[in-house]
Parts: sequence; C-alpha cells; structure tokens
Amino acid sequence: MINKSKILKSYNNKIKLLDTYNKFYYEKSSPKVTDEIFDKLKEEIQLLEKKHDFLKSKNSPSKIVGYKPSKNFEKKNHKVPMLSLSNAFTEDDLINFEKKILNYLSEEKTFEITYSAEPKIDGISASITYKNGKFISGLSRGDGKEGEDITKNLATLEDIPKKIVSKDFPSEIDIRGEVFITNRDFENLKEKFANPRNAASGSLRQKNPEETKKIPLKFIAYTFGYENGLKTNTQSDFLINLRNWGFKTNPLNKTITGVKNLIKNYEFVEKKRPNLDFDIDGIVYKINDFSLQKRLGNVANAPRWAIAHKFSSNKGISEILDIDIQIGRTGALTPVAKIKPINIGGVVVSNATLHNEDEIKRKDIRIGDTVTIERAGDVIPHILSVDLKKRINQSTVFVFPTKCPSCGSKTIKEFNKVTKKNDAVRRCSSEGYKCEKISIEKLKHFVSKEAFNIDGLGKKIVEGFWKLKLIQFPQDIFKLDYNKIEKLEGWGRLSVENLQYSINQKKNISLERFIYSLGIRHIGLENAKLLSKHFISFSKFKNLSIQSDYEDLLNIDGIGETQVNSIKSFFSNKSNIRVLNELEKILIIKNAVQNSDNGLLKNKTFLVTGKLNGISRAEVKSLIEENSGKTISSVSKKLNFLIIGEKPTKKKVDYAKQLKIKVIDQAEFLKMLNKSS
Repeated sequence: MINKSKILKSYNNKIKLLDTYNKFYYEKSSPKVTDEIFDKLKEEIQLLEKKHDFLKSKNSPSKIVGYKPSKNFEKKNHKVPMLSLSNAFTEDDLINFEKKILNYLSEEKTFEITYSAEPKIDGISASITYKNGKFISGLSRGDGKEGEDITKNLATLEDIPKKIVSKDFPSEIDIRGEVFITNRDFENLKEKFANPRNAASGSLRQKNPEETKKIPLKFIAYTFGYENGLKTNTQSDFLINLRNWGFKTNPLNKTITGVKNLIKNYEFVEKKRPNLDFDIDGIVYKINDFSLQKRLGNVANAPRWAIAHKFSSNKGISEILDIDIQIGRTGALTPVAKIKPINIGGVVVSNATLHNEDEIKRKDIRIGDTVTIERAGDVIPHILSVDLKKRINQSTVFVFPTKCPSCGSKTIKEFNKVTKKNDAVRRCSSEGYKCEKISIEKLKHFVSKEAFNIDGLGKKIVEGFWKLKLIQFPQDIFKLDYNKIEKLEGWGRLSVENLQYSINQKKNISLERFIYSLGIRHIGLENAKLLSKHFISFSKFKNLSIQSDYEDLLNIDGIGETQVNSIKSFFSNKSNIRVLNELEKILIIKNAVQNSDNGLLKNKTFLVTGKLNGISRAEVKSLIEENSGKTISSVSKKLNFLIIGEKPTKKKVDYAKQLKIKVIDQAEFLKMLNKSS
C-alpha cells in the first residue's frame, strides 16, 4: 500500500524547490542550478503527477506556461541608438578590420590610423542625459533603440555627477558608460547573485531606489550619444573632458597607432587582468578622429569605426552525455553536445555546439567521449578536441539524421555555386510552416528584439503557446484568446493585460523590421534595410508574389543571386503568402524612411566603375543615399549616371554610351554635391 502522506510531502518539497529556482532565475537574474538539474526536477514532478492522481499544484511545471513581463520601468527611445560592436579574436581579425577601414576611406596601406584603446568592463550599459549641465534622466541599453527609464536608480550612484558647471560642457548630451560592481565589493553579495555583472543588473532594476542605494555600484564613462555643443575632435580628448567634468574613466585607456602596438597593449592588459578589481572581457578599439568616425558611419547595428578585441578563451574538460539535434528557423540542423555541467571562467556550461555534420566527422566526436571545451567571450562554447585515450570500447560513430527529427522530411545539403561544393550544413527540406520546430523558431524570430520586439512574449512562452495551440502562425499572435490565457496557471489578469498591451503596441512597425521579422533565409537586418528602401511600401513588397519581377532585385547594390533565390523561394510558398495577407489586415506597416526627400540627387540613379581618388565606392554610395539618390549594381535603362574612375570596365562604359546614359568623372559627381575633389 502506498504511503500518500510521504509521497505528498516529497512532491510539495519538489514544488517548493522549483519555485525557489524560478525565483532566482527570473526575478533575481541569478540562476541557482544548471539547466540539467532544473529540467530533471521538473521531470521528476511530472512523473509523480502521472503516477498519482491526487498530486496537484498551481505551481506545477505542467501548468505554468509563462511569467509576467517586467513592467517596473517605462520604456523610452534613445535619441541616438546604442549600437553593438563587432568582435575580433586574433591579430588577423584586426588586420582585416583596418584593411576594411582603409578601403572604405580609399587610403593607402601607409596611412596611419590612431586608435583609442579602452578595456571593456563587463557590466551594464547606461545612457545619462544632461541638459544645461543638469542630470535629467537615465536609460538602460535595452535593445539599443529603446531602453528602460532607470533615472531614479542611476541617481543613487556617487560616480554620476548631478550638476556640471564647466563652461565647455555641451548644452545637451547623453553620456554613456558602464555600471558595474568591483570584485572586492561583490564578495559581500555573492550569496545573492551569480557574478558581478548579474549583481549590477539586478541592483539597477530594483523597484525601490533606496534598495539600489545600498549596493556599491560604480560608473565608468566612455562615450556619448546625442550631443549639442560638444567641441571635441578626438575620442582621447573627449575622455580627458570626461575626467575634467567629474566622471571616472578607465585608468587603462590608451591612444595607440598600428595593429602591432594594439597587440602589445592587448597582451599587457591581459596579463594585468587577474589582478584588476573589476571584470574586463576585452579591449574596444575606436578610431580616435571623430571626423573619420563620421565618414565611416555604421553598418546595420554596429559602427564601422570600432571593434571589440575579446580576451583569450577559457577551457575545461567534460564528458558528452548526449548529442541533440536542434532545428533553426531556416531548417538548419545544428548538433549540440549535452555535457556534464562544468564551470568555465565563472559560467556553468552544460551545452556545447558541434557546428555541423562535417565537424562531428572531422573530429570524430561521439557520445561518451571526454572532451576539451572552449568558451571565448560571448561565443557559444564549442568542443576543441577529443581525448581518444579515454574513449570507451563500446563507443559508436554518431550517425547524422537523413530525415528531419521534427517532421520527418528529407534532410538535404544544398549545392553552393560559389564554392562548387555541397554546404556543410544539412537542412530540413520542408518549406513554410509545415515543420513544427521550424515554425516555432520562426515565431521566436518574429517576436525577437530586432524584429517586433514584443515584451513578455519570450522564447519559452512562444513554445508554451504553441503546445497549447494558441499560436501556429505569426498572425495568431495578434488574435490571442486572452480569456483563455488568463485561466491558465501562472497567469493572472494583470499579466494578461500587460501582454495584451505589449502586443497592441507593436502593431505599428517599420517596413525594414517587418521584412526582417519574416525570417527569410539570407535576409538579415542590413539586407532588410536595402529591400525596404527599394520597395518603399509593403504593398510593393507583397506584389512580388504577383509580378515575379525578381531580376530587378539584382539592381539593388548589396543584394546578390543568393538573396534573390531565397526571396523567390519565400514567395513561391502559399503559406507564406497567406501569412503576408493576414498580417496586412492587422498591422500598420510604415513606409521606408528615406534619408532626405529633397536631396541634391533626388530621383537619380548611379553606378561606379573604376578606382576613384581618395574616396571608396562604399563612401560614394553613402553620399548618394544621404542626398536622396540611389545606387544600382548594373548598367540598364534605369541608370542615370555612370561615374568612372581609373581603369573603368570598358564593357560598362560602352553599354552606357549605347543607352545614352550620362558618363561622368569623380570631379563632376562631387560638383553635383557642391563638393570639390
């Protein structure tokens, strides 16, 4: 006979423990256990419930499908976006970075670039607005475009001046920097938080500023966003100004010329790293000259003029427990090694990417193997090597699935016309929304930060709503049955109202973000931007399915055959067309914003052939777009001007003349912009 009271006691203890883990993970940003331990506990609870009908709890993992979105702080837009940075790991990465800069500026290899080298503190980014020298407000980084208003909490930091009286201080400026906790101070907080970064994050997001005040938060300033009246020409001078204005700056900042010297400084700082009282995860290199920064501009969400050089990786040894096949939104099958949890550089690692089928074969990776795991910066941990001496006799070669584990469709390796080889990645051949795993990943992408950015609709909730058949297609997100959600365990009226509010707020979206949200293969943020500028309106974009005029897309500078084939494949699928039609009824999709409606080059198209003097094609393209013009990638009747430099392509010039297109040189082009060469 079963002992009901004993089973009930065990069950309730497990529920209580799970609730504690949830609290630390979701509310305190400080996970208590690894994913494996957490998942195992949930599984144990669900097994007990299946065995015994009398076991029930509103906090059961079988009933909870989501958590309330944070509404502690109001969201506000940054006047100037807080961009992310590209990463470098090797000297070659830095050489390529500098080479791209020189190419863009059309300078010779002998041209010396001076950098501001600034160690990157591993904390929480914040942007602080001053007007007439007075601290007005402060935002978290958020998604780069929109942050949380954490003014009252930032006001408790002693390192942030509240009033600046210097005569050279701008009339308005956003001072940006990093909020962090020193390693010494963290010793008194480590029972509450997983690491110093989590401690800084959790403290800044306290509802009560008086609680934030109790935490020894520091602030180091390093850059600015919006400014009005800044009279500084270089980053190094700006850092000096920051100190004069009362801000703290990184004591290890340096001004350096040449990649070799950057490497020497990198090695010097890396050696000092263990003895520092604050965590740093790399060095940020910024072109020192602000006028060069302005010329270089940005690509997608990162500046061309800066890069983060990450420190060497951390390594550890573990055992592969299993190999799991994950399916992405483009159908790519990615093998992931489930390993015995191991602490690498202060982070508990329980998964490591195996990249693709070829990587598994090349390294002969098998379940049960003892392996060396590497974790470098923010890069996903991966397996460096297998210790063959420790391999068990019963070990078998891992066989990659030829059928999709989700929908059973055939998996394929596509032929790459450029490399003349099959791709390394194997994909599910299912199109549209037929494959469950692809559909779920597409929905996660649809609500992600760079796409619709819907608060309270994270990855776990998307998965939960899918299982409950609340959403199957993107349009279902805007037709949710909120009455049904409110009745679910873990949800209440307030959390449902918050979710409904978040979703309704996002019914108004820009064309470029909408195109990106669709998850079309090979169409990232930059390509979505190019397409939005080409189509201007959603109706013209959608009409591709009717017109089938895909060849015209090849005229978009930056869009190639690979992207066009992906777009063609997307529009050839009926379920995708149905999704577009349904979303059109629900959303307000704003027309693409052009740089200037009345620029000097309005309604004019350009193409460059040959080498120009002192200016690159990329910079010419930027100048054309800034002045309302457009660049296309080939000579056609749609071309107005062919700009020729040294050694132009004769075929292009001859064809342009044949079509009676005006051929101009660099001086004539600059004259059109009222500039001299």
